Amino acid sequence: MKSGIHLRQVINKLNEIDFNNSKDKQVFGQIYETFLGELQSAGTLGEFYTPRAITGLLTELADPKLHEKVLDPACGTGGFLTAALEHLKARAKTVAERDTIQHNVMGWEYKPLPYLLGNTNLILHDINLPNINYGDSLARPLTEYRQKDRVDVILANPPFGGVVSNNNENNFPRTYRTKESADLFLILMIHLLKKGGRAAIVLPDGSLTGDGVKERIRKKLLEDCNLHTIIRLPNSVFQPYASVATNLLFFTKGEKTKTVWYYEHKLPEGYKAYSKTKPIQLAEFDNLKKWWTKRKKNKQAWKVDIRTIKKSGYNLDIKNPHQPEPEKQYSSGELLEMLHQSFAKSDNLLAQFKKELAK
Repeated sequence: MKSGIHLRQVINKLNEIDFNNSKDKQVFGQIYETFLGELQSAGTLGEFYTPRAITGLLTELADPKLHEKVLDPACGTGGFLTAALEHLKARAKTVAERDTIQHNVMGWEYKPLPYLLGNTNLILHDINLPNINYGDSLARPLTEYRQKDRVDVILANPPFGGVVSNNNENNFPRTYRTKESADLFLILMIHLLKKGGRAAIVLPDGSLTGDGVKERIRKKLLEDCNLHTIIRLPNSVFQPYASVATNLLFFTKGEKTKTVWYYEHKLPEGYKAYSKTKPIQLAEFDNLKKWWTKRKKNKQAWKVDIRTIKKSGYNLDIKNPHQPEPEKQYSSGELLEMLHQSFAKSDNLLAQFKKELAK
């Protein structure tokens, strides 16, 4: 703070909070999470604040258990970690079970400010020693990971739209080397899962399509894992940080993909887009949760078999077949050209008609 007076006022206010009082601590935790969501600089380096509705949904559907190791290899301010902690605490019945949660929920973060904010966030969620490692998740060669490093559940929104530095792509097998951070994180997460481990992650449209190394990465995902569900989100979920179209991917390692279910999440009625004042809400996913356990095709849900995906070059960017094609918007120049062609066609028909009458 530039003003000493403001700093003194903040310190005085903080001194009024009793951090041994669970109610005070809970309220302060809520205020802190709101503050994290307000950060304007979050999207400048491929770091997007993941809406609480998304962290909550992915955690609920992945359903981590008390004995399982949970990892977010790009944890940022700790949104997925706090969602996992809340999920597990609700299931803990003994002090020993609550203690295991502290060790089993882990994060990795390599930028100083998100690392600091993430640690503070976990402390406010009653984790005295947050299990967050400070360092670049992509800096360690895949060959160095052992079985003890593998985890049961991965919950993550890896950085996308960014380019990796320090030649970190060389830590990956040659066939999967790319500068695109989201694609490298996908390979890393597949590698880190135990057999039978499951992941619930956010990925942009750009990772679902494309040839070359992108196609090879998707092929590995589909052959090493059962990618059973993709939830397609509206473009505006990450407003105001980014308008990139994103998807929620759910997969289990150790079995090949045979069928991929798609579910298209629609904007609430009356919304043109999400915004800072109208963010996505967890309650909007109630219909999805009902569909999740008893899956049927409908206007929002469809499934695609692996043969179709293979024929398309492992393209996973598959549009909803139940939706009509969007109306094409024409420019004024295109409309004038269409009118010109229409008039020319009419003149030609009239000329033919006159010839027939003359005969």
